[in-house]
Amino acid sequence: MKTIVIYKPESEQARVTEDFMRDFTKQTGRSLEVLDPETKEGITTCETYDITQYPTLLALSDDGQMQNMWVGVPLPTISEVSYYA
Repeated sequence: MKTIVIYKPESEQARVTEDFMRDFTKQTGRSLEVLDPETKEGITTCETYDITQYPTLLALSDDGQMQNMWVGVPLPTISEVSYYA
C-alpha cells in the first residue's frame, strides 16, 4: 500500500500539510509520497480518483485501488494514516 499527499505548495493549507508530513515522518519513521496537482502526474491522479479539493490524502492498494481518502482540513490523525502507509 502507499499513501499520497496531494496539495499545492503555494496555498494557504501548505503549512498545515507540511507540518503533518513532518510529524508523520518523525512519529512513524516512514514518509508519505507527495504530489502537486498541477504537474502532469498530479493532473492524471486527480482525474483518476476525482480529486478536486486540496490537501487530499489518498491511500491506495498495490494495484491502485483506493482504500481511503481524506479531503481538506482538518487532516486525519497520524494513526489513521499510518495504517495505510
